Amino acid sequence: MKDFEHKLQQCRIEIDEIDQELVTLLAKRREVTARVGDIKSKVGMPIFAPEREQALLSKLKKQAMHANLSTQLVEDLFRRIMRDSYSSQDEKGYQCINKSAGKVVVIGGKGQLGGVFVDLFHRSNYQVCVLEKDDWANSDEILAGAGLVIVAVPITLTNMTIDKLSSLPEDCILADITSIKDSPLKAMLAVHKGPVVGLHPMFGPDVTGLIKQTIIVCEGRGSESYQWLLDQFAVWGANNYQVTAVEHDKAMAMVQVMRHFSTVCYGYHLMQENVELEQLLAMSSPIYRLELAMVGRLFAQDPNLYADIIYSNPDNVVMMKRFAHRFIELLEHVENGSKIDFIAKFNQVADWFGDDAQSFLQESKVLLEKAREPK
Repeated sequence: MKDFEHKLQQCRIEIDEIDQELVTLLAKRREVTARVGDIKSKVGMPIFAPEREQALLSKLKKQAMHANLSTQLVEDLFRRIMRDSYSSQDEKGYQCINKSAGKVVVIGGKGQLGGVFVDLFHRSNYQVCVLEKDDWANSDEILAGAGLVIVAVPITLTNMTIDKLSSLPEDCILADITSIKDSPLKAMLAVHKGPVVGLHPMFGPDVTGLIKQTIIVCEGRGSESYQWLLDQFAVWGANNYQVTAVEHDKAMAMVQVMRHFSTVCYGYHLMQENVELEQLLAMSSPIYRLELAMVGRLFAQDPNLYADIIYSNPDNVVMMKRFAHRFIELLEHVENGSKIDFIAKFNQVADWFGDDAQSFLQESKVLLEKAREPK
C-alpha cells in the first residue's frame, strides 16, 4: 500500500510540474500575441485571420494524431487559447482607417449597443460625439462637420430620428444599426442625398470587441464613399456580410422574430404550468439544459428590445401564423395517433436539411461536451 501511495504521489508531483510549465508557456504565448496585436494595429491589419487560424488548427491536429492524442481535445484546447490571444490583441488600440473622416456622431451613443461603437471609434482615435434625446436643441452644432452619423436608437424611434437629419453635410455617411433594414434604409435615402448604408450588428451590447462578430451590410448609396467604414469594421475583427435590405428582413423574420416569439411562448407555457425549474434541470439531459438556458437568458434581458423586434413589421404576424398552423398540423398527427404521418413529415424535413443535419449534429456534440463540464 505504501508503495502504491508513493508511486501515486510521484505521478501527481510530475503532473503538477507539467501543469506549471503549461501555465508559464501560456503566459509567454500571450505576451507574443499581444505584440502581434501591436504590429497589426500599426498597419491596419485585421486581428482575426481565419486562414491563419484554420492552417494552425490543421497542423496541430496532425501533430495530435502522431502523438496519439485526441484531435478533438487539441482543437478545443487551442480554440480556447486562440480566443484568449484575440482578447490580448483586442485590448490594444486600433488603426484609424480614415484619418480625414471628420466627426463621428452616434445618435443614441449612450445606449448599450451605441456605446459599443462609441468605444470602438474612440479606440481608433476618431473624433466621436454623442447625440441623445435631450441634445436636439444643439443638434446643428453637434452634427456640424460630421463625416459619419450612426443612428443607434430603438426601432420604434429610428425613422422619426432619421427624418430630423435632412441638413447633414452632403458628403456625410448616414447609417443605422437597427435590426430591420428596408424601412430605415428607404427613410435615410429619402432624407439624405449623400452616402447611405444600412447596418445590422449580429451581436449584443455585452461584447467587448468585434472579433468573429458579423455585421450585416445593406447597400444604400455611395458604396465607394463608405468603404473605409467597412474596412474599419474588418480591422476591428468583424465579418461584413452584404445582402439587400429585403433579403435581410426576410431572413431576420426567421432568425430573430420567429425564434424570439416561440421562445417567449415556451417560457410563458413553463410559467403557466408552474414547473419546478430546479427539478426540471436536475432531470434534464445536457442538450435540454442548454435549451432551457437559451430560454432563460432571454428573460434576463430588456423586454422592450424583443417587443420592438417582434412588432417591427406587420408581415411578421402572417409568418408566425403560418408557424402556428404547422404546429397544429403536426399536433393533429399526434392527437390522431398517426405516427406514420408524423414520421413522414420528419423525413421530409430531414431531406430538406440534407448534409447540414449531420454537420449540426457534430457541432452540437462539441457544445454538449462543454455543457457536461462541472461548474
